[in-house]
Amino acid sequence: IILVLLISLISVSADKGNNGNGDIDVVAFQGNQNGPGLKNSANDTNNTNQSNGTNQGVQENQNTQNQGEDQNLIIQERQQIRAQTTEELKQMIQQRQQEMSQEVQQLQIGVTQKNTYQNQNRVKLAVHAMLAMENLTGGIGQNISKIAKEFNNSVNKTIKSEEKIQNRDMFTKFFFGGDEVAAGEIENEVIQNQERIQELKKLRETCTCDEEVKNILQEQIQSLEQEQTRLNQLSNGEKSNKGLFGWLWK
Repeated sequence: IILVLLISLISVSADKGNNGNGDIDVVAFQGNQNGPGLKNSANDTNNTNQSNGTNQGVQENQNTQNQGEDQNLIIQERQQIRAQTTEELKQMIQQRQQEMSQEVQQLQIGVTQKNTYQNQNRVKLAVHAMLAMENLTGGIGQNISKIAKEFNNSVNKTIKSEEKIQNRDMFTKFFFGGDEVAAGEIENEVIQNQERIQELKKLRETCTCDEEVKNILQEQIQSLEQEQTRLNQLSNGEKSNKGLFGWLWK
C-alpha cells in the first residue's frame, strides 16, 4: 500500500511539472506571435509613409514641370505680340523694361550676378523691341526679327560664360590667371554680334517706316553696341590676367 501511494505522488508531481513547462512554452509562443505582428505593423506604416512621400515627390515634380510649361507658353505668347502703332510699341518696351527690373530684384543671387543680368537685359530689351516692331518696319520686319532672335540666343550664351568668369575662385585666379575658355566664348559672340549690328544699321537705312520707329530702332542698336563694348572689355581683361604661373603655358 505504501509503495502504491509513493508511485501516485511521483505521477502527480510529474504532471504538474509538465503543465508548468507547457504554460511557459505558450507564453513564449504568444510572444513570438506578437513580435512579428508588431514588426509587420511598423513595416506597413513605413511602406505607407514611403508611398505618401513618393506620391508627394511625384506631385511636386509635376507641379514644377507644369510651371515650366506655363512659363514657356508665356514667353511664346509674348514673342508673338506685335505692336500695331508707334505708341503701342513704346508702351510695350516700357512695360517689358519694368518687368525685367522686377525679375532681377527678385533673384536670390549676389550683387555681381545681378549686375550681369542687368547689363545683359539691355540686349533682351532690344530683342523684345525689335520683335515687337516687326509690323511697323515694312518689308524688313522679318529680317529684323531674325537678327533679334539671334541676339537672344547669343545673350543666353554670354550670360553663362560671364558666370564662369565670376565663379572662378581667387586662388585659381592668383596662380593661373583668368578663364581663357570663357573669355574666348564671349569674344566669339561679340564678333558675331558686331556683324549683326552692322546688318541692322543697313536695314535701318533702307527702312521706309515712320521716322519715330527709326529712332526707336536706333536706340536698340546703340544698346546692343554698348553691351558688346562691355563684353569685349571683359573678355580682354580676363585673357590678360595670366596669374603667377599662367605665363608658363599661356
